[in-house]
This record gives sequence, C-alpha cells and structure tokens, in this order.
Amino acid sequence: MKCCIFLSAVITLPGLLSSCSGSGRLMSFPFDSAGRSLNSPASELTPQLASRYIVFISDRRSTQDVYLFDTVDQRLIDLPGLNALDAIASHPSISADGRYIVFAASRQGRSGIYLYDRETRQLRNLTENLQAEVRNPTISADGGTIAFESSENGQWDIAVYGRSGEPLIPPSP
Repeated sequence: MKCCIFLSAVITLPGLLSSCSGSGRLMSFPFDSAGRSLNSPASELTPQLASRYIVFISDRRSTQDVYLFDTVDQRLIDLPGLNALDAIASHPSISADGRYIVFAASRQGRSGIYLYDRETRQLRNLTENLQAEVRNPTISADGGTIAFESSENGQWDIAVYGRSGEPLIPPSP
C-alpha cells in the first residue's frame, strides 16, 4: 500500500509546488516499509508544514512519536531526546527554520505542551506548573510564541506563552 500526504497548494515548498491555486495537489513522497521515510505502513497523523519541514506523529514504533521530514533532502531527521516511551504525543508544530518543535503529550495521565530545541537537543514541558488540561499547540514562524488550548478556567481558552514558558497573555478571570 502506498501512502501519500496531501498538502494544500497555498503553501509553497521550493521546487515542490509550482502554482498557487485554490485546490490542493497530491504529492508523492518516498515510501519505506521499514519506516525510514515520510510514509510508512504505520499511521501518519496531523502533519504540519513549515518551509522545508514536515512534522508529524506516527505510531511506527508502536508508540505515538514525533517525526520530522526534510522535503529538500527527502529524509527523516533524527530528534535525539525528544520521544519518550512513557509519552503519547499529538499535534506537533514547527518553526519556519525547523529549530523548534512544539507538541502536546500525555505522560502518566497528565497532558502537557512540550517544546523541543533541535539545536540544543533539549525538551521542556512549558505547562508543567499549569493546573489544566492542554491541547492543540502551534508555534510562530520565529519560534518565539506558542499558542494552545487550556482548560484552566473550566472552559477551553487559548493560552499564549513565550518560548521560555512564561504566559504572554494572562488568562481572563
């Protein structure tokens, strides 16, 4: 079975999309039955695109992990220190330069928003001190701002944090 990721044509990838029409274009990326490429026999979930990078979740190692694919070099990029056996990752997002990856994860029954710095290979839980469920993070193009949903006030609100983990917009009372 051959899998393909569908990308909207309004997002341009150098050398991959040549037009900007209202409809999408089906693009075929490498398939590797051993899971060493973008597409594999496993589930590939919630792909997000930024510049030359596609970040996504896959269960190819029997856990929901974050993967990063370089569309120019046509290869997966190693992410040492990011994926953990005790975490279920979801909804990744990546900065335009590919340095920062943000994602939601559930560890020991508690949700968190995690930021991974590819340069320093450090993973941080940005919401460790937040007493709320969190989900669906996204990161700004420059990697400086992270927005996500939080249930801190008993309803789902949008929280905006800086890369260092401080709230940039305080929650309303």
